[in-house]
Amino acid sequence: MENTQVDNIKQIMKGVGIALIATALILLIFAILLTYTEISETTIATVIIVTTGISILMGSIIANRKIIKNGIINGGCVGCIYILIIYLISSILNRNFSLNIKSIIMIIIAIICGMIGGIIGVNKK
Repeated sequence: MENTQVDNIKQIMKGVGIALIATALILLIFAILLTYTEISETTIATVIIVTTGISILMGSIIANRKIIKNGIINGGCVGCIYILIIYLISSILNRNFSLNIKSIIMIIIAIICGMIGGIIGVNKK
């Protein structure tokens, strides 16, 4: 494999790692707020979707800062790998896990946010 491809893969995995850590931190803060405030539990689904989008966007931007071209592809890869990892973990932890319309929406959001982050990251110098 060419050195540039290896660097791209490293950057993509770095972006996925950052996105996963950001998700964990944001959801931890939300869980604390949910526990100690009057925030309604009906906000959980919305917060998860927004958190996923923001985390992937951040990870994708950071991953693509050092990449010269193909930000949209690399960003999409960050989103795809991130959501694949989340769904693998979900299926292991939840025996009743299944793909539904909400899952498809999350997959689309993940890929789009990754692509947008990739474009921003490549062009942000």
